[in-house]
Parts: sequence; C-alpha cells; structure tokens
Amino acid sequence: MAVVLGVNAVFHDPAAALVVDGETVAAAEEERFSRRKHGKVPVPFSTWEVPEAAARSCLARAGLTPADIDAVGYSYDPGLALPTPTDDLTALDWEGLRTLFVRRAPRFLKAALPGLEPDRVHFVPHHVAHAASAYAAAPFGSSAVMVLDGRGERGSFLAGHARGGDLDVLAQADLPHSLGLRYEELTAHLGYRRSSDEYKVMALASYGQPRHLDQFRQLMRTTGDGGFVTEEVDWPAFAPPGRGDGTLDPEHADLASTVQIRLEEVLLELAEWLHGATGERALTLAGGVALNCVANSRLYEDGPFDDVWVQPAAGDAGTALGAAMRVAHEMGDTIAPMGSAALGPSWTDAELEQWLRDGAVPYERPDDIAEAVGGLLADDAVIAWFQGRSEFGPRSLGHRSLLAHPGHERNTERLNDVKGREQFRPVAPMVLLERAKDIFEGGPVPSPYMLFTHRVRNGWAERLPAVVHVDGTARIQTVDADDEPLMHRCIAAFERRTGLPVVVNTSLNTAGRPMVDDPRDALECFGSAPIDALALGPFLVRRAHLFAAPAA
Repeated sequence: MAVVLGVNAVFHDPAAALVVDGETVAAAEEERFSRRKHGKVPVPFSTWEVPEAAARSCLARAGLTPADIDAVGYSYDPGLALPTPTDDLTALDWEGLRTLFVRRAPRFLKAALPGLEPDRVHFVPHHVAHAASAYAAAPFGSSAVMVLDGRGERGSFLAGHARGGDLDVLAQADLPHSLGLRYEELTAHLGYRRSSDEYKVMALASYGQPRHLDQFRQLMRTTGDGGFVTEEVDWPAFAPPGRGDGTLDPEHADLASTVQIRLEEVLLELAEWLHGATGERALTLAGGVALNCVANSRLYEDGPFDDVWVQPAAGDAGTALGAAMRVAHEMGDTIAPMGSAALGPSWTDAELEQWLRDGAVPYERPDDIAEAVGGLLADDAVIAWFQGRSEFGPRSLGHRSLLAHPGHERNTERLNDVKGREQFRPVAPMVLLERAKDIFEGGPVPSPYMLFTHRVRNGWAERLPAVVHVDGTARIQTVDADDEPLMHRCIAAFERRTGLPVVVNTSLNTAGRPMVDDPRDALECFGSAPIDALALGPFLVRRAHLFAAPAA
C-alpha cells in the first residue's frame, strides 16, 4: 500500500502522475499549467526543470501533500546514461550536463515540493517506464511489449514480455540507431519542429507515393534478432529542405510517404519476431512512435497479434505514469489497469459558474447541455466543449474538444482556420460505439483513445466528408454510453436531427498553444477564435449571431 508519484522531466513533455495503492488517481502534463507547448525546450539545459504544477495538481486530487509521498518514480536512470569521454560537460552535445542534472533531480524535487525527502526518489530506466505505462495500464494479465521513441539513456527501442507485473527485456537497440530520431530528422528537414510536429509528417505522407522505398529498405532494416539498424540519411538527396509553411510539395509528400511506409514495414518485422519469442496474443505499445496511428493500424491489421493496445499518453509524458506504476509494483502493490485517459483536473458547476460571473460573460443553463449542443451542431455551429476532467496525453477525447458537423466538407478547412493549422491535416470523428462497425472498418473497435486509423465504408465517405482523409481513412474515437454518457447523449441528439451518429472532434486549442485545461483557458480560447458557442460544464455561452442569452 503506497503513495507513488511519477515524474518525467528529462527531454520534453514534463509530466506527473499519482498512483495510490495501485490505482491511478491522477496524471497531468506541465504544459497545461505553464501554457508552454511541450512544457519546455528539449535541450540538456532544461533537464533541471521539474513538473511542479502538475505534481501539485495530482497530489491535490488525492488530498495529499508532498510529505505523504512514499516514493517517486523518475523516468530516467543516470547510471545508464551515455558515458562522456572526458569530464567536459559539453561533450556529446552536453550529455554530461544532462546526466549531472538528473543525478541532482532528488534535490530539485525537494526544493519544488517541500516535505518530499530526496531518498524517496527511485530512478526508473526510461524505456522500462515507457513499457510499464503500456503493459501495466493495459487490460491484459500478460502481453508482448514494444517501446519505440527517439531515445532514452542510450537506446531507442525495447521489446519485452510482461507477465504478472514483471518485465523480461528480450531485445533492445542502442543509439545511434533510432527509428524515432530518423522520423524526427525528416520532420526537421521538411521545416517542422522535431519532437513535436511528427504527426504533420504522418498526415503529409498520405498525399505522396513511396518513390524512395528501395533505398530506405537499406537505410532502415531489421537484423533478425529482434533489433534493427538505421543508417545516416542524406535527406537533401531525396528532397530539398522544406519551409514548414503547410505547402503541399510533391517531393516532400513522396519522401514522407516513403519513410512512413518503411517505418510500418520495420514495425511489422519486429512484431513478428516478438510474437515468435513470446507467443502472446496481445501487444502493448508505448513511446513516441506509438502515437503514429497509421503504423498502429498496420500492426493491428497485418501483424501477428490478436490485440494491440496503445498507451494514450504514449510519448514521454506517459513515462511519469509508467515510472509510478513500476515503483508501486516493486513496493508490492497490485497495479490496476488504466480505465480512462481523463486523469487531469476538473471543476464543480459552482466553480464554473463563478468564472462566468467574474468575467461578466453572458450565459445560460439549458435543461440538457448535451441536447442543446447537439442541436447547435446540427445547425452547423462550431462548439468548444469543456466537460469533466482533462485528458492525459496529446489527444482530445471529448473533455477539451472543438466539435463540428461532419457532413459539410468545408468544416475541415473551417476548423483548421480556427486552430491556425495546415490545411492538409485531417480532423477526426467521434462515433457512437454501437454504430462504429456500420461506418468504419479495418481497425479495432472499441477504439476510445483515437490511436488507430479506420477505413470509411462505402456509402459513408460522401456523408462524412469533413472527417475523411485523402486516403479514405479516419482516426476514430468510439464513444461508449457507459464510459462517456454526456458525450454519447450529445452525439445521439445530433444523430436524431441529421441521421449521422458522428461528430467532428479536434483538440480545444489554437496553433502553438497547449490544449485548454482550466476554465480561464477555455474562455480565452473562445474569446480569441471564431468559435460559435462554448459549453462550459452545464452552461452555454453563445455568440451574438446565435442569439446570446442575457447574463444569468
């Protein structure tokens, strides 16, 4: 029986998570509080920064203080870090400085969270923390596990077998070999931000052809023993550098398509090896590469496993949860599966109403907010939806969302304009769970975390043009009436008016900003973007053209 705080702080997406007696109580990313995208710049100099606000939020959720913490799982082990050839902290791109800061993390945490004793901090290897966030959080007693990202202490990949909460590591890949880093390099070459904009490259890939696949089958290849090799890539030899301005350049799209498809092929080969080594029916995934929903779908459809489960916070933020779960297990707790990604803060109706009153914002309280929003969506309004606890991870899952009508093709452009996004990027559908298989195929159902793509069935693409990508797929989220009753009622109300059991869902934020987390964020976003209405808990705020109600 233990109170364990998990912390991710080394590279990017600093986060905290709290596991109490084996149950996940809370998890949050620091960016949601600091309002700084990804929390900090991923350079060695920022390693000292710890997710203080996220940690305090998690503790507050449980009514605890730092003095109540039995242990901290910190998702990086300095003892495994790359050795520097000299005592020079600048060697290997300041690797020594990063390691020094990690070794001092217990003191940094004590300073940030008075009452926490430094000797309670346990260093958990980065990829072990990723792995635990998958196998321990998944609804399986045992599973094969794959972790792929840019890098950890000195590696970029882990394959293992999880049984009874324990992990047997079966294969690893050491730097400089890294599928994640190659994808990051491509992202930077195309003019986008590495360790941030890789999802843009995934979207761009659908517009191209894999013209360079033969070359990349030599540059990125498996080794037959569960590992792989990635050679250095001369990116300008395949396409000129990009500007990252959203331009659809055919050369860039072809290169993105090539790398995306080769990534999928390598993952399938690794999965085949791992299946043979474990005999498991389920595969659990984590690491930044596991946010590539197109690759996840290839693993599900064409891979050897019956089930594929992906940690919703598969990037580095999720290592905070994994580190906490790993340490809690080592302390003797039985770890409960993760039942929801809604692990962040929430506010009472009275608190939400006070925010509206303090801001002198005209609002109303309809009899049923779900029914009211369903009607507005049917009238083609764009709605900011702020309900319950915020999501942990990069996907908005019906708690901090922008909603729209999927039946109007122009709504893709309209939402991308609201958010200041590139027009080649798709928006995603939320669909009633009981109707999902009627409309989509080729991916797992249920799919509650928006981590797989599905093909849109014949006859539906024309009815849902706003959510169908150029390749005929959609990244769906299924909505279960038992798990998400309010959102289910909202979509059902929309369906009664339109015949469509689907709404458009994208994250509630604008370009370069973290997802909305608290009521102030929601009001600021609503006030600064062309959004028609805001559903803040049970309260509705309308633009004047939607007949704003007088202040309550």
